[in-house]
Amino acid sequence: MNTLASAAPMSHFKQYYALTKPRVIQLIVFCALIGMLLAVPGLPSLADVQRAAVACVGIWLVAAAAAAFNCLVEHNIDAKMKRTAWRPTAKGELSDGQALLFSSVLFSLGSAVLYVWINPLTMWLTAATFVGYAVIYTVILKPLTPQNIVIGGASGAMPPVLGWAAMRGDVGPEALILFLIIFLWTPPHFWALALYRVDDYRKSGLPMLPVTHGNAFTRLQVFLYTLILFAGCLMPFMYGMSSWLYLVAAVILCSGFCLYGFRLWRNYSDALARKTFRFSLIHLSLLFAALLLDHYFH
Repeated sequence: MNTLASAAPMSHFKQYYALTKPRVIQLIVFCALIGMLLAVPGLPSLADVQRAAVACVGIWLVAAAAAAFNCLVEHNIDAKMKRTAWRPTAKGELSDGQALLFSSVLFSLGSAVLYVWINPLTMWLTAATFVGYAVIYTVILKPLTPQNIVIGGASGAMPPVLGWAAMRGDVGPEALILFLIIFLWTPPHFWALALYRVDDYRKSGLPMLPVTHGNAFTRLQVFLYTLILFAGCLMPFMYGMSSWLYLVAAVILCSGFCLYGFRLWRNYSDALARKTFRFSLIHLSLLFAALLLDHYFH
């Protein structure tokens, strides 16, 4: 009896934790942290490290709140898709009221942390990102247009801007360049996933690009966006915020992404779409890691 009683709260904890979409949030916080570290000239001091840690907590809380709100709004859609049918809101394990309360608490805590211990600008930018993702993208754009991920990608590109604002108290050109890179990266990343999950999206009723415009058109768009992304990833070097170390890494990584995009366009398979999606994650992570290494060693 005691064992069962003690195990039950852990199960409930896992349900709420699942609403935060942990893997997505990890990438968001990673990108925000890169923005923070790039905003500090040279090696960060202990005070910088402490400030960055607190900012990461605040951003994590608000991003988790947005993820939970997304699960709440899309629970009927999630229930129709294999990729998301396991979510507690889709299975009815957590009610709408529980998910809304959880999201509200996380948002309030995160906003308070950022306002009190970081600065009001970061708090307002993070709150705007929450609205952009949870309301404008999830509620309005996603069910309305196949360009949802392009327009809504602006909120997903905000983390390095939030990180920069947390450390500098402003939004510099460097932060906007980081924003641009993620903004251009999002469509080929997400459409690669949508290509091999097209049946799920068709069942859900969402107007994703492979559903509305077909496989061949989407594959072409993925390839074209990898070319545009290549140009965007050269911006840090062209602006002078990085040196040859980053440039070499960017050329190698973007060439790889373009090659995946070209192969996907010319000779499609679900397996190749999966590999393209996975490579896109590696691409962004290593690109930002290279930018950080360049920041310290050039």
